[in-house]
Amino acid sequence: MKIILLALIILIITSGCGSAEKRIPDGSSLVNSSHLDSLYEEINVNGKLMGIIHIYSNYPDYKWIGDEDEGIACVDDAARAAVFYLGNYEFKKDANSLLKAERLLEFLLFMQADTGFFYNFIFPDHSINTTHKNSIPSADWWSWRAMWALSEGYKDLKDIKPELSARISAALVKAVSAAEQFLPAEENTEEINGIQLPEWLPAASASDQAAVLLLAFTNIYEETGDTALIPYSEKLCRGILMMKKGDSTEVPYGAFLSWQNVWHAYGSSQSYALLKAYKILKRSDLKTAALNEINFFYDFLLKKNFLNSFEIVKEGSGFSFSKEERFSQIAYGIRPMIFACLEAFSITKDTAYAVKAEEIAGWFFGKNPAGARMYNPSDGKCFDGINSETELNLNSGAESTIEALLSMQMLERYGIDRNVLMKKNPDQK
Repeated sequence: MKIILLALIILIITSGCGSAEKRIPDGSSLVNSSHLDSLYEEINVNGKLMGIIHIYSNYPDYKWIGDEDEGIACVDDAARAAVFYLGNYEFKKDANSLLKAERLLEFLLFMQADTGFFYNFIFPDHSINTTHKNSIPSADWWSWRAMWALSEGYKDLKDIKPELSARISAALVKAVSAAEQFLPAEENTEEINGIQLPEWLPAASASDQAAVLLLAFTNIYEETGDTALIPYSEKLCRGILMMKKGDSTEVPYGAFLSWQNVWHAYGSSQSYALLKAYKILKRSDLKTAALNEINFFYDFLLKKNFLNSFEIVKEGSGFSFSKEERFSQIAYGIRPMIFACLEAFSITKDTAYAVKAEEIAGWFFGKNPAGARMYNPSDGKCFDGINSETELNLNSGAESTIEALLSMQMLERYGIDRNVLMKKNPDQK
């Protein structure tokens, strides 16, 4: 991965292509899918047309790059992209976005194994990578993301694409069955470093993974009314709540640990998922726990100028931080917080949550440890990470690109426009 010194980055941005504020007309959209569109490719597998998203896109030419061990495209990114394109269709009625979403959903269907879970990667010849540890069909991130994207697809397509939505429904039935069988019947706990943790979530205590599965369950219940999903959703919620530690004054300030005694920024969608579940389960404790993380822990992160990860250790009757890491910081660590804040705003109508979402989104526009713009609306690229106060990763792969676009898309849905963000958060260096 190519790392470029910040001075060179700013020189490129300011002299090579001009600032985004100068190139983007006032009032125009924050969402620019041009770069994501360039990572999208349609392929034909056994006579079926489907869409893929190429994984890596590196500075300076941003051409497609694969991985010899993994492959050229994966379910993880196709699922994210499908959610984005579906959102673009919902919000803007963009027919091209709908078509891309359909093709990406076809890819997800192709990648489902007989077990109900999903393979993740494909090779350049479009064959499925069935052996890599991050590609086998298992109860892991890519299966939950596929379920989330398919559940979003079913919601949007059931009335306009009956044949595809029927196949999506069948795939979800199979995936839900696999997920339900995977969840242990007993809700046992384990103790790590003096901390009581659930053992019935994915990877025993991975509340971050559980949150994505909960989003899928919530979507499916809303569309089908299948009450069999309720006890499984409740089970996931109980495990996620058990991972919440601290309060307004005690470390880690209401944060949901990601796994064991570790919190990491990427994929921390617990508050967003609990707020979504609150709408169907009508449990005030879900809303309270989520709002506490947003109110207290997010404020802590903002004051720290964001973090990558930390561990907590038992200290007396409370906890203390251990192994705190600031870097790297990535878009995937920012987007879940924006989603949670805006969902909190939707539920409570308290504009403070919209303001907080806007403040967090400043990370993309210079309000970060490097003082650098990470997302540029003029071309839709999002840099892959901040590695220190003086180093950025100038690559713009699928994950960072899509996570940035999902953030911008949600901000616009709630009326937070480009001018507000870019004028409030100018580059600081």
